[in-house]
Amino acid sequence: MKLTSLKPLALLHRPKAVSFPAWVTRIRLGAKAPQFLQRIMGIGFNPQMGDYEKRKLRIFNQLNFFQLVTGILIPVLGLVQNHKLPMEIWLIASIPALVSVLVLWLNARHYHYIAQLAYFVLYPFATSIVYFSGINLGVELSFILYGILSVFFLQELDKMLFSVGLSMVSYFVLAVICKNYTYQLATANIFFYLFNQLLAIAFIFYGLFLIKRENNGYQQNILQQNEAIAASERLLKRQTEELTELNAVKNKLFSIIAHDLKAPIYALRNLFRNMQEYDLPASDIKEMVPEVVNELTTTSSLMENLLLWAKSQMQADAVKPQLIDLSGLIQEVARLLQLQAKTKQIRVVLQMDENLCAFADKDMINLVLRNLLSNAIKYTPDKGVITLVVQKVPAGVEVKVKDTGKGMDAAAIEKINQNNYYTTKGTAGESGTGLGLMLCKEFLLRNGGTLHIESEPGKGSVLSFTLPDAA
Repeated sequence: MKLTSLKPLALLHRPKAVSFPAWVTRIRLGAKAPQFLQRIMGIGFNPQMGDYEKRKLRIFNQLNFFQLVTGILIPVLGLVQNHKLPMEIWLIASIPALVSVLVLWLNARHYHYIAQLAYFVLYPFATSIVYFSGINLGVELSFILYGILSVFFLQELDKMLFSVGLSMVSYFVLAVICKNYTYQLATANIFFYLFNQLLAIAFIFYGLFLIKRENNGYQQNILQQNEAIAASERLLKRQTEELTELNAVKNKLFSIIAHDLKAPIYALRNLFRNMQEYDLPASDIKEMVPEVVNELTTTSSLMENLLLWAKSQMQADAVKPQLIDLSGLIQEVARLLQLQAKTKQIRVVLQMDENLCAFADKDMINLVLRNLLSNAIKYTPDKGVITLVVQKVPAGVEVKVKDTGKGMDAAAIEKINQNNYYTTKGTAGESGTGLGLMLCKEFLLRNGGTLHIESEPGKGSVLSFTLPDAA
């Protein structure tokens, strides 16, 4: 039978009703299809592939699967509707579907590069065979799909240009130049013809949609990775700064220990050496003892600050706030430092209301008060006055330590605020390290307070802080 004598498919017998087994109707396609499609899209995955390559492979597998389904479904529907059509027509029409089978098999064997070349060479070639066999199925728009996909999938420029050129030349020859086909699906069944045309257009848009979706997903993934890298870089930078600062603190502390701990040791050594070698009388020994005691007092304060600083670094969050009777605590600190003040004939005045309580860590605030009062005594000349003021303010309870000492200029205050371990000799030659003020600032910060410094050279200083009250 010649192909020209075939009747249009629309004029042939109606298809018989097809009855499916009962078990087929019980399959829940909605639940099975997504999982099955995910398995199809994951054909050929391996752990060494990057995220971008996996996304491309998902698109490639998905398109080949649907092209395989439609490449088989259309001939099957044609056979169901018209058994009089020659079998060779449907076999020829099924040739492109065989390419999808080959491509999926190659991907499953991890021959991804060969699979791409097979798709972009064999699909246009197989589609051309259908047309050169004298059959116009209305799928010439598929050549445009092959050209678009080759730009996305093929990395090498020469192979991409070859694939695009092959698809476009095939489209031009088969759709524009060749017009006289033995079998025209548009004449035999206009609905099938339009369906094929729409299907080719759908594949083009669906392919573009998949490419856009996967590219957006890849870009989002890249942005998230960049944000994670930026966060890691910020964390690394912050840790580097903290380590640098801690290293500077360590070097400073070692310098303090090496320098300031030697003074009392040398003083004791000289005292006992002189006692041993020169058989000093008691009066001479008595004259040397105050200097040794002064050195030991300074060193004991230094050691206490060092130990507390080390403890604070190991237990950075170990703040135990409680109700503190500030009036009683200040009186206790003043009694402890009374001898140091009497040595320089300094008068310590307490101005405070009774029963003023704050909510803070008692041990930390005790150290703050001792360091501030000790510093005030150190930098106040003989017969000076130090005033401790405790008063209720809107922000809580304020504590001030005022002295009539030599004061500080703006540069010195700035150094203290920047933790540059600013220190100078006291009015009686007392040594200091600056570690005490650093601890004061750190402990006050942990208890919700801040150290404020007001001072002018020759006019004394006022160091104050505010703590949350009992309310």
